[in-house]
Amino acid sequence: MKNKTYNKKKILVVFSAACILIMGLAARLVYLMVFDAEYYQKKAEALHEREREIKAARGEIVDRNGTVLATNKTVCTISVIHSQVKDPEKVIEILARELELEEGEVRKRVEKVSSMEKVKTNVEKSVGDRIRAYDLAGVKVDEDYRRYYPYDEIASKVLGFTGGDNQGIIGLEVKYEDVLKGTNGTILTMTDARGIELEGKAEDRIEPVAGNTLKITMDYNIQSFCEQAAWKVMEEKQADAVSVMLMNPQNGEILAMVNVPEFHLNDPFTLPEDVNAANEEEKQDLLNQMWRNGCINDTYEPGSTFKIITSAACLEEGVVTLNDTFSCPGYKIVEDRKIRCHKVGGHGTETFVQGIQNSCNPVFMEIGLRLGADRFYDYFSQFGLLGMTNVDLPGEAGTIMHKREDIGTVELATMTFGQSFQITPIQMLTTVSSMINGGRRVTPHFGMEVLNGDGEVLERLSWEEKSGIVSEETSATMRGLLESVVAEGSGSNAYIEGYRIGGKTATSQTLPRSANRYIASFIGFAPADDPQVIGMVVIHDPQGIYYGGTIAAPVLRSIYDNVLPYLGIERELDASQLEKE
Repeated sequence: MKNKTYNKKKILVVFSAACILIMGLAARLVYLMVFDAEYYQKKAEALHEREREIKAARGEIVDRNGTVLATNKTVCTISVIHSQVKDPEKVIEILARELELEEGEVRKRVEKVSSMEKVKTNVEKSVGDRIRAYDLAGVKVDEDYRRYYPYDEIASKVLGFTGGDNQGIIGLEVKYEDVLKGTNGTILTMTDARGIELEGKAEDRIEPVAGNTLKITMDYNIQSFCEQAAWKVMEEKQADAVSVMLMNPQNGEILAMVNVPEFHLNDPFTLPEDVNAANEEEKQDLLNQMWRNGCINDTYEPGSTFKIITSAACLEEGVVTLNDTFSCPGYKIVEDRKIRCHKVGGHGTETFVQGIQNSCNPVFMEIGLRLGADRFYDYFSQFGLLGMTNVDLPGEAGTIMHKREDIGTVELATMTFGQSFQITPIQMLTTVSSMINGGRRVTPHFGMEVLNGDGEVLERLSWEEKSGIVSEETSATMRGLLESVVAEGSGSNAYIEGYRIGGKTATSQTLPRSANRYIASFIGFAPADDPQVIGMVVIHDPQGIYYGGTIAAPVLRSIYDNVLPYLGIERELDASQLEKE
């Protein structure tokens, strides 16, 4: 009797528990069907949806005249959907042949169980069209875009290039990524439980939005001519590298920036034929070197072109006048050092004007010592040399300079003629611009306008300018002094009849001094009385004669001989010169 009562209780407990469980499950089912129905419906739909990305066309880069420097080329991405492939052997055989891939590599991708597997990207459209014509089940051919540079090597280290994902890697391509990149679209297709696309079901598409066009200050014709001139002197002098820049000193617009040797923009990951790498790490280091923009990424001792800046500081401070006289025996004793002039026998007695025409080191050491280390450092800062130019390219290097407290008499003496510190060429060109344009520090730049696909201006880019770097009086004096350097002094090889050109030569020695490697350079501007263009030529380790006045000045002269008329800057000939014409 007790056992029967116990069993009945046990059954009742089990029955009650089962009822509670069923009621709980029912309540949960009602909740899911009523309150969470939308969520799970979307989850169920997602299981039967396949999404493919549609790449947006990247915005073009055009020069100031509208010449296209970077655009897009239609390419294809070839993919396979494992669940839809009906004849894998045929697919493997055709894709391996058409894509020029190893059969084993294609087999791994075709046989891999995944919703979609990419076989190859950046496939030429003609090849993609052929593969599409085979009508292979499970093979998808999606059109995509690849960056294309119509002029290949032109301005390679300025324009930069994009990677496999079409994102900028170096140069303007990465600096203006937000302007150029656009917004990708999608294709959405429906599949059954096996992952096979359902026929008759329309695709949902979100169309991509193309990137905007970047209009830059570079002039393709000027850039091309500068590159030709750079290559010519590089080959003639068997130099390691040559850099050339042309800029408007009034507003900082860069017309040309050359760094030869340039590289192939449409094949940026291939090293030159004469360069070999032992491993991938070494190859990447060599590629990084190949991509470097020497005008902004590298520093150098400027040498005598820096005398422009020393002159401006000393004139501004009033420690020298044009009529001051100096004596150059060929050297100057500073503390325990005998620091030589480039002219071994010396220049004898000379005025300050003659000192800059002769590029006489003792003259500049003397006026620098008059100025003093503290004030020299103050002007270094005032002129902007301790900061960046903020050029709109990535990787600008900063000035390598002594701390104020470490500038002794010897350091000051050598700094006056451009030694014992390092700056970038773009910093040098920008600072000299402020010495000759009335004393305004401009921002060197390429970005000019952002345009939409119809060529309408969306934004005009503006750039910072700082006034009061030097006085108008000092700037006018510097223009006159530098014109005399070309007309009568060490820069005479830059002279062009009918044009007023100002400039300064330099020959600096790289470290270590024992290697006997030199950098020849020249900075010149025109017209001297109202500068509209300033240029710089830097020749790294030329063989044979290495003086800036002998080999760098003629390069800028050849450029100006063509570029000045192109820019509408006319010759000014007097009556006797017109008769010769």
